Amino acid sequence: MRKTDVLVIGGSATGLVAAMTAKSNYPDKEVTLIRKEEKVMIPCGIPYIFSTVGNSDNNILPDGGLNNLGVKIVVDEVITVDPKGKICTTKDSGDFSYEKLIIGTGSLPVVPRWLKGTDLQNVFTIPKNKVYLDEAHQRLDGMNRIVVIGAGFIGVEVSDELNKAGKDVTLVELLPNILGATFDVEFATDAEKLLASRGVKIKTNCGVRELLGDGSVKQVLLANGDVIEADAVILSLGYAPNTELAKNMGLELNAFGFIKADQYRRTSLPDVFAAGDCAEKVDFSTGKLSRVMLASTACTEARTAGLNLYELNTYSTFRGTVGIYSTCIGESSYGVAGIIESAAVAEGFHIVTGSFTGVDRHPGKIPDAHSETVKLIVARQSGVILGGEVMGGKCAGELVNVIGLAIQSHMTVHDLVMMQIGTQPLLTASPAGFPLIKAAEAVTKQLRVH
Repeated sequence: MRKTDVLVIGGSATGLVAAMTAKSNYPDKEVTLIRKEEKVMIPCGIPYIFSTVGNSDNNILPDGGLNNLGVKIVVDEVITVDPKGKICTTKDSGDFSYEKLIIGTGSLPVVPRWLKGTDLQNVFTIPKNKVYLDEAHQRLDGMNRIVVIGAGFIGVEVSDELNKAGKDVTLVELLPNILGATFDVEFATDAEKLLASRGVKIKTNCGVRELLGDGSVKQVLLANGDVIEADAVILSLGYAPNTELAKNMGLELNAFGFIKADQYRRTSLPDVFAAGDCAEKVDFSTGKLSRVMLASTACTEARTAGLNLYELNTYSTFRGTVGIYSTCIGESSYGVAGIIESAAVAEGFHIVTGSFTGVDRHPGKIPDAHSETVKLIVARQSGVILGGEVMGGKCAGELVNVIGLAIQSHMTVHDLVMMQIGTQPLLTASPAGFPLIKAAEAVTKQLRVH
């Protein structure tokens, strides 16, 4: 039997950050990470292996940080964990005893049981599995007509990448707009028009009844009776927490099937922590259970777990997921943080919104200048920022992170109006027309009226 002080199960973003944080903060402890994969994919970069970065070898999470800190890496599969005896049994490497355990087993693509034909050849999902993705990529190279089902972030990004690779791509979505579960309609509509202009065929307000074929998929039968010819189908219908090991250990799960974990990432069993896609989250704004699965959120949770293994640090807690997303279509980017307007109204918040459209460089004649729109969702009585959305150029991703920090810090719209910024013509919008501040001004005007 091999002994270790801290055992981390799972090698994606959660496992990487949890192991590095544990070893950095408790250097005298031996930290061991067990993962199934020899090489680990960068989760958010997976869609881009189909065109932009060329292949999966250019999208690998490096082990250098783990190796430099002295974290021991074991490539193997965990079979069972005995939480009472604190023994972990692997498929090939024997048993490991531990003091503290962090579970970061991630998530798995959803394949609906009700959808007929998912077992046909050339029906793919997008897991974080390099071997699977390499095979899928190779097989897709010889195909032309690709149908992507599900227009969330992964579905949109994969569709755009396959389109860039010269494929005939059709994207099918049940909601009225692509990205409709994450953005308000004006942002989702803009993204949809842009994606369509790039050559992706988009069918919204449309469900899928069945995948048709004899051995291999040949057609997609839509709920309205239309049929789409297909050489391959990619299912992008979300992800479910990978909690089989946790259930077998006796860990408590919540109503959505995630491992119950508190603000320090402690679970229902002593000395067992959980972080990432497999672990419970609550929404920062509402306090309700959340299904959000993001690598950025996973990394925050992993740091929290690694910091609190042997002593609770009151400054190192995870109080809820703000939910910060961004994506890019061509030269345009879309980002969102917190709660969008439609969701805020549905939750019963009394809100005021304000928007401003400007340019992300000054003057606007600078070659890479791009229009930039910021929308803020603010609690009417307190002025506290609940959410925000951005569409613009490549800097929109960083701007939405600023909005996320404002939400997490309970900043008010009045704080944003007085926000001190650094600007530079080649890098930012004008200080006289900074879209984030101007959107805040638009809200404060309405607050005075109300």
